[in-house]
Amino acid sequence: MRITKDQTEAGRMRTIYVEKNLPKMLLTKTLTPIWPGVVWSPLSAATVADLPQPALPGPRWLRVRNLQCGICATDLTLLFVEVDPSVAPAALPGNQRLYLGHEVVSVVEAVGAGVTRVKPGDRVVMDTRFQGRHCLMQEIDPPCRHCADGNYGLCENASLGRGGFGQGGGWGDGYTAHETEVFRVPQALTLDQATLIEPMSVALHAVLRRPPQTGERVLILGSGIIGLLTLQAVRAVAPDCHVTAVARYPHQAEAARRLGATVVIGRADYPGVAQLTGGKFYAAPMNKGMVLGGFDLVYDCVGAGRTLEDCLRWARAGGTVVLVGIKFTPLKLDLSPTWYQEVDLIGALAHGVDEWQGQRRPTYEWVVEWLLAGRLTDAGLITHRFPFERYREAVATSMAKGSRRPIKVVFDYQPPS
Repeated sequence: MRITKDQTEAGRMRTIYVEKNLPKMLLTKTLTPIWPGVVWSPLSAATVADLPQPALPGPRWLRVRNLQCGICATDLTLLFVEVDPSVAPAALPGNQRLYLGHEVVSVVEAVGAGVTRVKPGDRVVMDTRFQGRHCLMQEIDPPCRHCADGNYGLCENASLGRGGFGQGGGWGDGYTAHETEVFRVPQALTLDQATLIEPMSVALHAVLRRPPQTGERVLILGSGIIGLLTLQAVRAVAPDCHVTAVARYPHQAEAARRLGATVVIGRADYPGVAQLTGGKFYAAPMNKGMVLGGFDLVYDCVGAGRTLEDCLRWARAGGTVVLVGIKFTPLKLDLSPTWYQEVDLIGALAHGVDEWQGQRRPTYEWVVEWLLAGRLTDAGLITHRFPFERYREAVATSMAKGSRRPIKVVFDYQPPS
């Protein structure tokens, strides 16, 4: 079905969003430690809504119906307001309403008259939508240098606010988007594989920001879903490197071994890092000490001040730390290893265009190709499935650390067979 801007279908759209309401956000942040259920109360900035089906903002827009969506740590960070308003991104103007859910596979239901990239019936995954506006979806010509290069998350015009903005997200029935904000999924991929395209792309983009080399000693700190996918990407890029994974929980350690970790440890400390790498640990009375001759490459998939400070001290002189995860709070840490040991610190935001073996392609394309070739796998990663009606239980399960052993929790919107 092809529709024009002022046409819309009858119906409703269930969705969950967070409003940028500072008093409610502060109240939720304050009360959550003693009353986690506040997030579902009227005091919260989050809303479980039943909205009228939205019209398309323009001819290059489309509407999709969701099939399956993963619950991501970023969604939970927004939901529970684990964000400090003093961090750098908060300085930029943005949308007042943040729809949750971006690891989502959908089917195109309706398209505007100017849509050429997809057609009704195509399966798509959300691409740039959750990263914010960019030149292409705002139809800015010429685009900024980053959008021209395909790295839309770095757009220099992201805060101009031109054109329309989509409604809905992955947590719910569907959403509207500009055609440049979605990616068409090959039919050969399973629904579970398609659901993991976005988080796999986050991991692969981080790895390709500084690819490991044969024989290098690599540390992956954190074995949640992004840490495990980073491990898998490292193995796909450099099968012969030595990989140490830090996993807090037994089910994470089991998954890390299955995905190819050389060594799995429950926690990393300074003497242990020296022993693993053949380096030397020097204790100090006034600080944590220092490892000389540590890991060649460290991927910090936690991104707290403590973990990043440790990672910089665990990398060898001239080594590299890639910041994959991030806590949206100001970080207090000692950056002197970047000077004293010339340790490179590299950031990795979501996904974009990446180079591998002389070819530059969108990260999504690399992931799809490697899934089809068997270099990446979804096996054992999706551990729990819930219908949307059980959203509270789904969120609680995704945050559980005990017997439920979650790795990736998804909303399943398929009707029962």
